[in-house]
Amino acid sequence: MAHLPNLIIDLAIILGTAAVTTLLFKWLKQPLVLGYILAGVLVGPKFSLFPTISDPETIRIWADIGVIVLLFSLGLEFNIKKLVKVGGTASMTGAFEISAMILLGYLTGMALGWSTMDSIFLGGIVSISSTTIIIRAFDELGIKTQQFAGIVFGVLVIEDIAAVLLLVLLSTLAVSNQFFSAEMLVAIMKLGFFLVIWFLGGIFLVPSLLRSGRKFITDETLLIVSLALCLLMVVFATSVGFSPALGAFIMGSILAGTIYAERIETLLTSIKDLFGAVFFVSVGMLIDPELLVQYAGPIALITVVVILGKAVNVTLGALIVGQPLKQSIQTGMSLAQIGEFSFIIAALGLNLKVTSAFLYPIAVGVSALTAFTTPYMIRASGSICTWVESKLSSRTRLFLTSYSSGAQTIGSVSDWYQLVREHLQIMIVNTAVILGIILISSRWLLPIITAEVVGKPYDGILAGFLSFFLMTPFLWALVLKRINRPVYTRLWTERKSYRGPLVTLAVTRGLLGLGLILLFLQQFFSVSLLLFVLVIAGGIWLVVGKRLPFIYDLIEKRFLVNLNARQIYQENRMGRNLLPWDAHLSYFEVSAESPGAGFTLSELALREKYGVNVISIARGSMTMLVPGRNERLFPGDKIAVIGTDQQLEHFISLIETQTKEKAQSTPTQEISLQKMAVDESFPFIGESIRNSGIREKTQGLIVGIERQGTRILNPDSTTFFLAGDVIWLAGNTKLIKEFQRENQLRAVK
Repeated sequence: MAHLPNLIIDLAIILGTAAVTTLLFKWLKQPLVLGYILAGVLVGPKFSLFPTISDPETIRIWADIGVIVLLFSLGLEFNIKKLVKVGGTASMTGAFEISAMILLGYLTGMALGWSTMDSIFLGGIVSISSTTIIIRAFDELGIKTQQFAGIVFGVLVIEDIAAVLLLVLLSTLAVSNQFFSAEMLVAIMKLGFFLVIWFLGGIFLVPSLLRSGRKFITDETLLIVSLALCLLMVVFATSVGFSPALGAFIMGSILAGTIYAERIETLLTSIKDLFGAVFFVSVGMLIDPELLVQYAGPIALITVVVILGKAVNVTLGALIVGQPLKQSIQTGMSLAQIGEFSFIIAALGLNLKVTSAFLYPIAVGVSALTAFTTPYMIRASGSICTWVESKLSSRTRLFLTSYSSGAQTIGSVSDWYQLVREHLQIMIVNTAVILGIILISSRWLLPIITAEVVGKPYDGILAGFLSFFLMTPFLWALVLKRINRPVYTRLWTERKSYRGPLVTLAVTRGLLGLGLILLFLQQFFSVSLLLFVLVIAGGIWLVVGKRLPFIYDLIEKRFLVNLNARQIYQENRMGRNLLPWDAHLSYFEVSAESPGAGFTLSELALREKYGVNVISIARGSMTMLVPGRNERLFPGDKIAVIGTDQQLEHFISLIETQTKEKAQSTPTQEISLQKMAVDESFPFIGESIRNSGIREKTQGLIVGIERQGTRILNPDSTTFFLAGDVIWLAGNTKLIKEFQRENQLRAVK
């Protein structure tokens, strides 16, 4: 009989057991992750009733690959633009909740008598919610179109980023064993620097690489190339002292900005499912059932801490940033669980041997209990909101309503703030790029030149001049690039008090550039060669100096093209909120069985019957913004609709089948909700919406007016604009922003 490797036997045991348990959990309508964990318990060394795997170390290697693939897949769902579009509401809510839960978890661990390191890791474990569990619950409950779901998804993005950063910081903490230490500060600065370098370099190089080879890209080559890029970044991240998970996440987020992101996600699905299953089974293998029984009390306590702590802290965070009470409570109760990232954080402490053995099974037990309670928490959020409102005094309710409305008023960005922000941006970006060039040249290029090209002392001279040639465009931009000339000129000529700060900004940029030049010289040249080097460098600058703006503009344009290559709104499942109103954008696909298919918008009378407005219709590669009354709906059309939660729920029955499957793709043209103030610069004060011609100018609709505390949703076209109004405009983002800029220019004049 031929010898069969232990790995194949172990995989047969793992996948066979997982197949049975996942089918059982699918039948029970529970997360499959819990089925995988149960399979791991059954085939683990602590459970003798079933066959036990013989080579745990090999399975652990597969589990490590599973973590890499999971983080790579997570990165594919995230990109820089998505982070920008999350907005202040979700960002501040997520930051408040994560900070509060880390502190609460730490205090809970200390109250249980655990060690400081166990308590710190518990804080990280309880701070991250489960994206998988929430998406499953939202799908089953059919509430993806509701307004609060958009904030939930935004908070999940912030939590995912925080989880990746926690992996790095907790690893450093485990080594230094001090939270406030020089090592931790260095680690944070090092992490920030490498993140900037990786994202800037990755966004500039990777999409360009894929674009240059697009003629040869098939599904097979795309899968191999993307996995190769992932593993190369994992190797690179590990070589500079970071975790493999961070490298995988970064490469995934870089590829998320390319036009191939959806194809890569589809191709990676089977691989992710396979290695993800092995990872979660390995999670279960580390669980000792006796420990679960022994620590049943702490598991119950931490479960209560997670459910109540997350519900309360997310609700408070949302209220602080100006969300209405109902929406805040719904958001908080949706995020009251922990999941897959908690396992990874717990496994990190176990692998580094800095946490106790009981922490890992406790994290899994709490995750299982909170996953079970999540759907019930979401369902109960409406009733709890009603109960809370009944307990509040009329004065408190009025205060919350006024605060929510006031937090959403339009704030104008001052010229000075705008100019400082742009200066900081160009200083940070170009400083990071120059430091990256110096680092790469001194650590990698110089040794190669020394070993393969020329020896000392010419190796430093050659490497130095190559580095100087590469960094000159960025050095020019850092020191000499004119930033926002109209604003700069206006501040200099009209506001003399700003001349001192403007000169200070210019001097700061010059000193920063000088410091980088001195660092560069120190890395490559001796003092005896300094004068010679400065003369040669000056000659190079004189020769190429006039072309530096052109070269930098080419680099900047290529970067922006790559950054904007994938024009999708990952958050568009919920659209942007019309806050603090209940109305918001949502997207639907007209099904073949839709009762509304084949009828014109006027025949359907959507506004009269359902109270909603159709903002756009995407049909194939064509998108119609603000379609006319005679436009028909056809099967396959993807439409953007604005309305309240109740209106959209009522509207679904007309457009979609009973399965209520939402369209995952979005219109090819960018549409959004924008708000603006009707002030002295607004050209249509006293005119009606119809006569203003705003619809034609912006390809948009006035979908809301806030007037002296009164909100008019979907106002009639005969409504007049009055001074002091705040209007909400839905339509073509580019045209709306141009219209806003025109108003700002009128105000200046």
